[in-house]
Amino acid sequence: MEITQDTSVAPAFHDRLPDDLGEILETIWTMEERGLTSLNDLSREATTHLSSALLKQLSARRLVAVERDRVMLLPVGREIAAQVIRRHRLAERLICDVMGSGVEEAEEEACEFEHLLAERVTSSICTLLGHPRFCPHNRPIPEGDCCRQARDEVKQIVVSCDQLDIGETARIAYVATREHSLHTRLSTLGISPGLTVKLLQKRPSYVVLCEETEIALEKEVARTIYVWQQ
Repeated sequence: MEITQDTSVAPAFHDRLPDDLGEILETIWTMEERGLTSLNDLSREATTHLSSALLKQLSARRLVAVERDRVMLLPVGREIAAQVIRRHRLAERLICDVMGSGVEEAEEEACEFEHLLAERVTSSICTLLGHPRFCPHNRPIPEGDCCRQARDEVKQIVVSCDQLDIGETARIAYVATREHSLHTRLSTLGISPGLTVKLLQKRPSYVVLCEETEIALEKEVARTIYVWQQ
Protein backbone atom coordinates (compact mmCIF):
# COMPACT_ATOMS: atom_id res chain seq x y z
CA MET A 1 0.00 0.00 0.00
CA GLU A 2 1.72 3.16 -1.23
CA ILE A 3 0.79 6.48 0.38
CA THR A 4 1.82 9.86 -1.02
CA GLN A 5 2.80 12.29 1.71
CA ASP A 6 0.87 15.60 1.71
CA THR A 7 3.27 18.52 2.03
CA SER A 8 0.61 21.20 2.53
CA VAL A 9 0.06 23.04 5.80
CA ALA A 10 -1.23 20.75 8.53
CA PRO A 11 -4.86 21.30 9.59
CA ALA A 12 -5.79 22.46 13.07
CA PHE A 13 -5.60 20.06 15.99
CA HIS A 14 -8.84 18.21 16.80
CA ASP A 15 -9.59 17.02 20.34
CA ARG A 16 -11.61 14.06 19.10
CA LEU A 17 -11.21 12.41 15.72
CA PRO A 18 -13.80 10.25 13.98
CA ASP A 19 -13.79 6.86 15.68
CA ASP A 20 -12.27 5.01 12.71
CA LEU A 21 -9.25 7.34 12.60
CA GLY A 22 -8.82 7.28 16.38
CA GLU A 23 -8.88 3.49 16.40
CA ILE A 24 -6.11 3.32 13.81
CA LEU A 25 -3.95 5.68 15.90
CA GLU A 26 -4.69 3.47 18.92
CA THR A 27 -3.63 0.40 16.96
CA ILE A 28 -0.36 2.02 15.85
CA TRP A 29 0.38 2.93 19.51
CA THR A 30 -0.19 -0.63 20.73
CA MET A 31 1.86 -1.98 17.82
CA GLU A 32 4.78 0.27 18.80
CA GLU A 33 4.60 -1.14 22.33
CA ARG A 34 5.22 -4.56 20.78
CA GLY A 35 7.95 -3.35 18.41
CA LEU A 36 5.79 -3.55 15.27
CA THR A 37 5.89 -0.76 12.66
CA SER A 38 5.05 -2.21 9.23
CA LEU A 39 1.94 -1.53 7.17
CA ASN A 40 1.36 -5.28 6.98
CA ASP A 41 1.29 -5.43 10.77
CA LEU A 42 -1.15 -2.51 10.84
CA SER A 43 -3.43 -4.16 8.28
CA ARG A 44 -3.45 -7.34 10.35
CA GLU A 45 -3.93 -5.65 13.75
CA ALA A 46 -6.43 -2.90 12.90
CA THR A 47 -10.02 -3.49 14.05
CA THR A 48 -11.17 -0.82 11.57
CA HIS A 49 -10.82 -1.80 7.89
CA LEU A 50 -7.57 -0.24 6.75
CA SER A 51 -7.68 1.57 3.43
CA SER A 52 -5.42 3.92 1.54
CA ALA A 53 -8.06 6.64 2.00
CA LEU A 54 -7.92 6.39 5.80
CA LEU A 55 -4.13 6.49 5.84
CA LYS A 56 -4.15 9.45 3.50
CA GLN A 57 -6.51 11.28 5.88
CA LEU A 58 -4.19 10.62 8.81
CA SER A 59 -1.17 11.65 6.76
CA ALA A 60 -2.88 14.84 5.53
CA ARG A 61 -3.72 15.77 9.13
CA ARG A 62 -0.05 15.33 10.06
CA LEU A 63 -0.94 12.54 12.49
CA VAL A 64 1.12 9.74 10.93
CA ALA A 65 4.02 9.38 8.54
CA VAL A 66 4.30 6.50 6.10
CA GLU A 67 7.72 5.67 4.70
CA ARG A 68 7.88 2.73 2.32
CA ASP A 69 6.36 -0.09 4.37
CA ARG A 70 6.63 1.59 7.79
CA VAL A 71 4.08 3.71 9.62
CA MET A 72 4.82 5.94 12.61
CA LEU A 73 2.99 8.43 14.79
CA LEU A 74 3.85 12.10 14.43
CA PRO A 75 3.76 14.36 17.54
CA VAL A 76 0.10 15.42 17.28
CA GLY A 77 -0.94 11.90 16.30
CA ARG A 78 0.95 10.53 19.29
CA GLU A 79 -0.82 12.99 21.59
CA ILE A 80 -4.24 11.99 20.28
CA ALA A 81 -3.34 8.28 20.45
CA ALA A 82 -2.24 8.74 24.07
CA GLN A 83 -5.64 10.24 24.90
CA VAL A 84 -7.45 7.31 23.25
CA ILE A 85 -5.23 4.74 24.98
CA ARG A 86 -5.65 6.55 28.31
CA ARG A 87 -9.47 6.51 28.06
CA HIS A 88 -9.51 2.85 27.05
CA ARG A 89 -7.17 1.60 29.76
CA LEU A 90 -8.78 3.67 32.51
CA ALA A 91 -12.15 2.29 31.38
CA GLU A 92 -10.71 -1.23 31.76
CA ARG A 93 -9.51 -0.41 35.29
CA LEU A 94 -12.91 1.03 36.22
CA ILE A 95 -14.81 -1.94 34.82
CA CYS A 96 -12.49 -4.46 36.54
CA ASP A 97 -11.81 -2.76 39.87
CA VAL A 98 -15.09 -1.02 40.59
CA MET A 99 -17.66 -3.00 38.62
CA GLY A 100 -16.01 -6.35 39.27
CA SER A 101 -15.91 -7.64 35.68
CA GLY A 102 -13.22 -10.04 34.50
CA VAL A 103 -10.25 -8.84 32.46
CA GLU A 104 -11.50 -10.22 29.14
CA GLU A 105 -14.99 -8.79 29.65
CA ALA A 106 -13.42 -5.45 30.56
CA GLU A 107 -11.50 -5.35 27.27
CA GLU A 108 -14.67 -5.67 25.20
CA GLU A 109 -16.73 -3.27 27.33
CA ALA A 110 -13.94 -0.67 27.42
CA CYS A 111 -13.95 -0.51 23.61
CA GLU A 112 -17.51 0.83 23.82
CA PHE A 113 -17.05 2.86 26.99
CA GLU A 114 -13.97 4.79 25.86
CA HIS A 115 -15.94 6.64 23.17
CA LEU A 116 -18.28 8.09 25.81
CA LEU A 117 -15.60 9.60 28.05
CA ALA A 118 -14.91 13.32 27.84
CA GLU A 119 -11.54 14.56 29.16
CA ARG A 120 -13.09 15.95 32.36
CA VAL A 121 -14.81 12.64 33.08
CA THR A 122 -11.62 10.75 32.26
CA SER A 123 -9.68 12.82 34.80
CA SER A 124 -12.37 12.21 37.43
CA ILE A 125 -12.20 8.45 36.86
CA CYS A 126 -8.40 8.53 37.03
CA THR A 127 -8.54 10.41 40.33
CA LEU A 128 -11.19 8.04 41.68
CA LEU A 129 -8.96 5.06 40.89
CA GLY A 130 -5.89 6.67 42.45
CA HIS A 131 -4.06 7.45 39.17
CA PRO A 132 -3.21 3.83 38.26
CA ARG A 133 -0.10 3.29 36.18
CA PHE A 134 -1.15 0.04 34.48
CA CYS A 135 -4.31 -1.43 33.00
CA PRO A 136 -5.56 -4.92 34.01
CA HIS A 137 -3.41 -6.36 31.18
CA ASN A 138 -0.32 -4.69 32.76
CA ARG A 139 0.07 -2.19 29.93
CA PRO A 140 1.05 1.35 30.94
CA ILE A 141 -1.63 4.04 31.16
CA PRO A 142 -0.48 7.39 29.73
CA GLU A 143 -0.40 10.12 32.38
CA GLY A 144 -2.84 13.01 32.39
CA ASP A 145 -2.65 16.43 34.02
CA CYS A 146 -4.49 15.04 37.05
CA CYS A 147 -1.72 12.47 37.58
CA ARG A 148 0.98 15.13 37.57
CA GLN A 149 -1.01 17.37 39.93
CA ALA A 150 -1.61 14.44 42.28
CA ARG A 151 2.12 14.11 42.95
CA ASP A 152 1.95 17.42 44.81
CA GLU A 153 -0.94 16.41 47.03
CA VAL A 154 -0.15 15.42 50.60
CA LYS A 155 -2.93 12.88 51.05
CA GLN A 156 -3.71 10.28 48.43
CA ILE A 157 -6.87 8.29 47.97
CA VAL A 158 -4.94 5.19 46.95
CA VAL A 159 -1.55 4.25 48.44
CA SER A 160 0.78 1.27 48.18
CA CYS A 161 0.36 -1.37 50.85
CA ASP A 162 3.73 -0.64 52.46
CA GLN A 163 2.47 2.87 53.38
CA LEU A 164 -0.30 1.55 55.63
CA ASP A 165 0.06 1.76 59.39
CA ILE A 166 0.15 -1.48 61.36
CA GLY A 167 -3.42 -2.45 62.15
CA GLU A 168 -4.82 -0.34 59.31
CA THR A 169 -7.44 -1.90 57.03
CA ALA A 170 -7.81 -1.06 53.35
CA ARG A 171 -9.38 -2.40 50.16
CA ILE A 172 -7.18 -3.59 47.28
CA ALA A 173 -7.42 -1.28 44.22
CA TYR A 174 -4.90 -2.85 41.83
CA VAL A 175 -1.46 -4.46 41.52
CA ALA A 176 1.07 -2.23 39.71
CA THR A 177 3.46 -4.67 38.07
CA ARG A 178 4.03 -5.87 34.52
CA GLU A 179 5.44 -9.20 35.72
CA HIS A 180 2.87 -11.83 34.84
CA SER A 181 4.44 -14.31 37.27
CA LEU A 182 4.00 -11.88 40.18
CA HIS A 183 0.38 -11.23 39.23
CA THR A 184 -0.25 -14.96 39.11
CA ARG A 185 1.48 -15.52 42.45
CA LEU A 186 -0.51 -12.77 44.21
CA SER A 187 -3.76 -13.95 42.65
CA THR A 188 -3.05 -17.47 43.89
CA LEU A 189 -2.48 -16.07 47.37
CA GLY A 190 -5.82 -14.29 47.23
CA ILE A 191 -4.57 -10.75 46.56
CA SER A 192 -7.21 -9.42 44.16
CA PRO A 193 -8.88 -6.02 43.55
CA GLY A 194 -11.88 -5.41 45.78
CA LEU A 195 -10.74 -7.60 48.69
CA THR A 196 -9.97 -6.18 52.13
CA VAL A 197 -6.50 -6.40 53.68
CA LYS A 198 -5.20 -5.50 57.11
CA LEU A 199 -1.51 -4.82 57.70
CA LEU A 200 -0.31 -6.91 60.66
CA GLN A 201 3.45 -6.26 60.63
CA LYS A 202 6.27 -4.67 58.63
CA ARG A 203 9.34 -6.49 59.97
CA PRO A 204 11.10 -8.77 59.24
CA SER A 205 8.63 -9.04 56.35
CA TYR A 206 5.27 -7.50 55.61
CA VAL A 207 2.32 -9.59 56.77
CA VAL A 208 -1.25 -8.82 55.75
CA LEU A 209 -4.53 -10.43 56.68
CA CYS A 210 -6.59 -10.93 53.53
CA GLU A 211 -10.00 -12.56 53.86
CA GLU A 212 -8.99 -14.49 57.01
CA THR A 213 -5.64 -15.60 55.52
CA GLU A 214 -2.28 -14.25 56.72
CA ILE A 215 0.12 -13.60 53.85
CA ALA A 216 3.82 -12.71 54.14
CA LEU A 217 5.19 -10.34 51.49
CA GLU A 218 8.58 -8.92 50.60
CA LYS A 219 8.71 -5.12 50.81
CA GLU A 220 9.17 -4.82 47.03
CA VAL A 221 6.00 -6.86 46.52
CA ALA A 222 4.03 -4.87 49.12
CA ARG A 223 4.93 -1.73 47.16
CA THR A 224 3.19 -3.09 44.05
CA ILE A 225 -0.15 -3.60 45.85
CA TYR A 226 -2.23 -0.41 45.84
CA VAL A 227 -5.15 -0.04 48.23
CA TRP A 228 -8.03 2.28 49.03
CA GLN A 229 -7.54 3.77 52.47
CA GLN A 230 -10.63 3.58 54.68
